[in-house]
Amino acid sequence: MPSIYQLKPAFQNLLRPLVKQLYHKGVTANQVTVLAMLISVALAAYLLLHENIAPYLIWLFIPLWMLVRMGFNAIDGMLAREFNQQTMLGAYLNELCDVISDTALYGCFIAFGFIEPILLVAVIFMAILSEYAGVMAPLIGQTRRYDGPMGKSDRAFCFSLLALWIVLASKLNSIISEQILHSVANGLLGIMALLLMLTISNRVRHAIHSK
Repeated sequence: MPSIYQLKPAFQNLLRPLVKQLYHKGVTANQVTVLAMLISVALAAYLLLHENIAPYLIWLFIPLWMLVRMGFNAIDGMLAREFNQQTMLGAYLNELCDVISDTALYGCFIAFGFIEPILLVAVIFMAILSEYAGVMAPLIGQTRRYDGPMGKSDRAFCFSLLALWIVLASKLNSIISEQILHSVANGLLGIMALLLMLTISNRVRHAIHSK
C-alpha cells in the first residue's frame, strides 16, 4: 500500500553529497543514530515540561524535527551500507533507537488534556508492534518489512499534522472551538490506530507470502 517511505530513494539522493562529507570527516553511522535518539528524547522532555506556553508555538519543533530526523535516519543507513559501516551493534541501535525516539516524540502529546490517553497509548503500542512485525520477517527468511499505510515516515507526518493543528487552533481560538480541537486531534489518532492495525497485518501477511 502507498506510504511516504516510498519517497526514500529520492530523499537519499539529495543527501548523498552530505553523507560523503560526513564520512570523510570521520562521522559514523552509529554516532548519527544515537545523536538522533538523544535529540528526540531531549525535545520530547522539553515540550512535555513547557506545554503550557501559549499559543503552543514551541510545538512547531515537532514537524521541524520530524523532517530533520528523517534525514538523520537516511544518513545513518547510507553511511552503514555505502561506506562499509554495517555492524551487529548498529543493527540493534537502528531498531532500538527508533523505537525509543518514536515513543518519546509521540508520548509527549499526553501533555495536552484534550488528548485521549487511551488513543495515544494505543497508537504508541501499535507503532512499536508494527516495527516488531517488520523486524521479525528475517526470522522466516524474508527481508525486513516496511509496508504501509502507516509506517514510520507516515506516523511522523501525522504527528506533525497534529502539532500543526494544535498550534493553529490555539492561534485561532476565536474561530476554532475547544470541541472542534478535541474532535480533530483525537479523530486523527483514531485514524492512525486503524491504519496501524492494517500496517501490522500487511507486514505479517506480505512476509509470509513473499517469495
